[in-house]
Amino acid sequence: MKTDTQLRNDVQAELSWDPAFKASDIGVIVKDGVVTLTGHLASYAEKYAVERAVQRVHGVKAMAVEMTVKLPFDNERTDADIAMAAERALEWNVLVPNGKIRPMVEMGWLTLDGEVEWGYQRNAAEAAVRDLMGVTGVSNLVKVKPKVSPADVEKKIHDALSRQADREANRLSISVTGSQVTLRGTVHSWTERDAVQGAAWATPGVSVVVNDLLVDA
Repeated sequence: MKTDTQLRNDVQAELSWDPAFKASDIGVIVKDGVVTLTGHLASYAEKYAVERAVQRVHGVKAMAVEMTVKLPFDNERTDADIAMAAERALEWNVLVPNGKIRPMVEMGWLTLDGEVEWGYQRNAAEAAVRDLMGVTGVSNLVKVKPKVSPADVEKKIHDALSRQADREANRLSISVTGSQVTLRGTVHSWTERDAVQGAAWATPGVSVVVNDLLVDA
């Protein structure tokens, strides 16, 4: 098990290695395996990239994100401009069903609303607008319309995990209430945690995934 000092050094090294942002803009505090990130970044895309970079580091048990987005003057856009760009990004993304998702922008913060049939479509919509200039944050309120029964959802998730040799499906608890899936248990890495969550989202009828999986580093 890594000490907090070792983990902090590893996180800082990973941040320095990633070219998507300036590591010097980010403060890293580690206590009992929990990483707290501070600082100001120039875009929401950078903030998201930082979070993903930290999740790649072995030994990180949890994150507290206290970073803020402060747009440079030449990157500022009006809410109308951002909304128009978001509409076009959604329209041009082949994974996003046409006309099903509505973007709304307030003070640079972009909210997605609407209804789709698949979780991957919901995630694709967020990915399509995340990197737009002027965006300071994204709230994904898109709902996934249930298509199958809770029992079918649970079986499909278990089947998906069982097909992947690296996923220990038997160690996981999957409970389904309506269209909400709750994941519990222990996984070996953040990558595996994301993969299990991805399998849940890829199941038709799932509109909410509560990921309570613990990372056993």
